[in-house]
Amino acid sequence: MKLFRLFAVLCLCLTTALAQTSAPSATPPLLQPDDRLKVDLLLIVAHPDDETGAVPYLLQLVDQHKRVAMIYTTHGEAGHNNMGPERAQSLGAVREMELRQALERAGIKNVWFLSGHDTPSQNVLQSLASWRHGEMQEELVRMVRLTRPEVILTWLPGFFVGENHGDHQAAGVLATEAFDMAGDLTVFPAQLAGPVKVNETLLDGLQPWQAKKLYFFPDSADATLFKNTGPSYPTDGISRSLKLPYWRIAMETFEYHLSQYRSFIEGLKKMDEKQIAAQEKDWGGPVEFTLGKSHVTGSVTGDVFEGITSARIPFAPPVREAYDQPGGLAVQLSGPWSFYEQFRRAHGLNRLPKTALPEIAIKRGTTFMIPLEMHNHTDMATPVTISLKLPEGWIGQGGTGTFNLQPHSDFYWQVIADVPKTESKERQQIECRAESEGRVLNVIKISVQLVNGGLPQN
Repeated sequence: MKLFRLFAVLCLCLTTALAQTSAPSATPPLLQPDDRLKVDLLLIVAHPDDETGAVPYLLQLVDQHKRVAMIYTTHGEAGHNNMGPERAQSLGAVREMELRQALERAGIKNVWFLSGHDTPSQNVLQSLASWRHGEMQEELVRMVRLTRPEVILTWLPGFFVGENHGDHQAAGVLATEAFDMAGDLTVFPAQLAGPVKVNETLLDGLQPWQAKKLYFFPDSADATLFKNTGPSYPTDGISRSLKLPYWRIAMETFEYHLSQYRSFIEGLKKMDEKQIAAQEKDWGGPVEFTLGKSHVTGSVTGDVFEGITSARIPFAPPVREAYDQPGGLAVQLSGPWSFYEQFRRAHGLNRLPKTALPEIAIKRGTTFMIPLEMHNHTDMATPVTISLKLPEGWIGQGGTGTFNLQPHSDFYWQVIADVPKTESKERQQIECRAESEGRVLNVIKISVQLVNGGLPQN
């Protein structure tokens, strides 16, 4: 009864306070940003379990008393469920629970989820559209300003043969944009406006924040592309707090993701100590990162925190490079491949590794689409011929032939081919040729790896 009376008194006081604040109030006292939210390293990924490869390194940071926080752009609700019937948003709730339990084992408590929808395709543009790119961009910039990280770590924004999840790439795109935007006073200014009333709902009262370094980890099947592009950390060291090798603790955190990997995890749990120790060959390799950008002194392969001090740094606008604008008559590869050519130049990331040819992994027996942009920036209608050279077993299905491009026009086009069902371990090369009146406009070559499963192209 006493608790009820106390609650009633508190409610009365709050009601009185609200009534008194209907008009503008005096300037509130100056406050420092909430130190509970400040982090040294902010990991930005797409789905629960995306953190797995970085956990052995994050555990080392926890041992060093570094402050680590995680942001997940989706709840992973489009995954399968090996534990029960829950799907869609309910599965997302399950996976959030699994993740929080896993990170508790790792000693990481500050975890946030954004509003993106899990989008299973290889196309980063599909993910960005599904997430409502601008809205997610605003959410992530807010979180960078809120957590004030010294370092941001995220998926590599690039298209490589490997898992090729568009959501992974989109998380890297948004993290790069937030790295370049959060310190800019003109970006989402309502976040930086001081509150004008006690119960403010629109103005965040944050400060601009420029992170000092941006690192990526790739999902490419060819790790040699990224050799010596950033620091490398062994995982066989022993955790001071948990008294186990870092790789083994990472494996234990992975064991919470039962909805996605039940059979594999149950197999791990049946192992004796000798069998578990043998897992080091799979789980105990070094954790390697790629340096994306740095606004402090230091070497490419030096420690992630090399050159970083507690001093705040001013906003550093990205060093943009102009990307090619189509002129006259032109046919270009479009989709994720052309997007990344433009994105890297716009964000000063041209030193990131790239493949010799555009590449993709495609499931056997499906359809492969080559997105094209066709431009006629001349004063005359002009014929353009598109042809396709395919390996044995492939069948062209559409998009080839001769097209009359009207003057001062732009077209988006797709060339389509059926992928053979037969297995092939070797990469195959697709060649798409564009010609006009006997002149070759472009020869687009794409390296294709046929696989048994994986994500759809779009």
